Amino acid sequence: MAESMKGLKRTHRCTEISTANIGETVTLMGWVQKSRNKGGIIFVDLRDRSGILQLIFEEADCGAESFAKAEKLRSEFVIAVTGRVEARSGAVNENLKTGAIEIRADYLRILAESETPPFPIEENSKTKEDLRLKYRYLDLRRPDIQRNLMTRSRVAILTRAFLAEEGFLEIETPTLIKSTPEGARDYLVPSRVHPGSFYALPQSPQLLKQLLMCSGYDRYFQLARCYRDEDLRADRQPEFTQIDMELSFVDVEDVLDVNERLLKKLFKEICNYDLQLPIQRMTWREAMDRFGSDKPDLRFGMELKNVSDVVKDCEFVVFKSALENGGSVRGINAEGQGAMPRKKIDALVEYAKGFGAKGLAYLAIHEDGTYKCSFSKFMKPEELDALVAAMGGKPGDLLLFAADKDKVVFDVLGNLRLEIARQLDLLKKDDFKFLWVTEFPLLEYSEEEDRYVAMHHPFTMPMEEDLPLIDTDPGKVRAKAYDIVLNGTEMGGGSVRIHQADIQEKMFEVLGFTKEKAQEQFGFLLDAFKYGVPPHAGLAYGMDRMVMLMVGADSIRDVIAFPKVKDASCLMMEAPSQVDPKQLEDLSIGVVESDEAEKTEE
Repeated sequence: MAESMKGLKRTHRCTEISTANIGETVTLMGWVQKSRNKGGIIFVDLRDRSGILQLIFEEADCGAESFAKAEKLRSEFVIAVTGRVEARSGAVNENLKTGAIEIRADYLRILAESETPPFPIEENSKTKEDLRLKYRYLDLRRPDIQRNLMTRSRVAILTRAFLAEEGFLEIETPTLIKSTPEGARDYLVPSRVHPGSFYALPQSPQLLKQLLMCSGYDRYFQLARCYRDEDLRADRQPEFTQIDMELSFVDVEDVLDVNERLLKKLFKEICNYDLQLPIQRMTWREAMDRFGSDKPDLRFGMELKNVSDVVKDCEFVVFKSALENGGSVRGINAEGQGAMPRKKIDALVEYAKGFGAKGLAYLAIHEDGTYKCSFSKFMKPEELDALVAAMGGKPGDLLLFAADKDKVVFDVLGNLRLEIARQLDLLKKDDFKFLWVTEFPLLEYSEEEDRYVAMHHPFTMPMEEDLPLIDTDPGKVRAKAYDIVLNGTEMGGGSVRIHQADIQEKMFEVLGFTKEKAQEQFGFLLDAFKYGVPPHAGLAYGMDRMVMLMVGADSIRDVIAFPKVKDASCLMMEAPSQVDPKQLEDLSIGVVESDEAEKTEE
């Protein structure tokens, strides 16, 4: 039977008590982690968000009534207890912050009873994630998840304090906005007042923060909720939080400077990691050439080598055809893996095929200097020697090669080096390797849409020296864009924005927008550009990703209170769900069965 807490007031959280409090009477409230009845004495581990503290119940101290209640205690009961802080009578528990003390209880109330939970409330749970997310309110009681969310709170508080000190204003932007689809799909919200019309939930506050710069606010930030209707991965959610900022009268260096200092503060305070400034920089071109990725993981080597010139005259048809079709031949050196069994190499070949490779050529260097090579019969011994030399190969190494269009080669080898690093346990979560990737292409060609699309967004400023190329060779135009990368994860990104109306119009033209279409979608921004726009730039971090990396979690779901699963549904609330037909009627919405749904029913 649940009791009232009337007349009781909590004096401390569990781990706020230490040996300094010995002899004091305290009142604690929390959840029973476990209870052990040893006959005349009952040991109870009390848990709250701060940690665990041991309670001792003996009838002589707490009286018959409280002792009888203590006998009933089970896991997840909510209790209030008063008692005296004592030095632990048994051995000190080195695994607990409160391992040197215990509370000798003199009074107990049971504030709420609990059924047996569907899984144990413990760290590093082995329970299937779907079950944990269905009962997320229980999963959130786990100490490791609680630490993650408390870390997230600290990141938010420290960020706000730092940016305020740097002269930023925290300004909220609306979450019901105009749909401006150019990138991921919008989540749409129907309007009851305007039948047939829809708001969109913001994919980011991009246009609104640019308008704030037009309005003279100089430095803006926001912990912004963002929404994207896209396919999900471990580090993606349909709704997420950005640390979003925009600055006026700045260029690239100014944005990078303030953000390097922000990162230094956050990682020192949260992870006790001394980030050395300035952070290393690398152009997009260099990142792709060396690592096959625009978010390279620098915790290990295994860099890509372009061996196109070395093999250009060989008779191996795979290499020849790739080069004839304008592609390249590149390789990675898995040092010390020359003795890898054929079965494991075949598995790597299959892995590579998942990223578009038609196959994977390999050359293993035996300890005696001889080769085991999948293409040796198509190359002369001296050609093989030259290839090994170009790759920096030595006895005991395994060389892996991909030959195709650059895009495919980068994708294959970039992911292959990560997979091998995972297999070799080279990816240490507390080894923080930061990198600025700069000078991204402004545009990339979409085969699907048969047009150029913005690599970042349509408001990114081209590099001034590349502007003459925008009409003649748009694919070669570089952008004043920059991403901050940590351990192979893009943690944030931004750019200098276009603030000249003529350049913005040219950008829309290159992207295939008519003047009418550009005005229809972005007229409010283009109109603002008529009234004096300051040069401005910005950056946004994925706050969830940042915290995930800080705490060493495998998924951002472990740092979000109520996350969605991969199909964007919430298992706990059973959302999305169907709604009352009257609600749809009020919104002038009819639901039409899709062809796929009809097929499924058949």
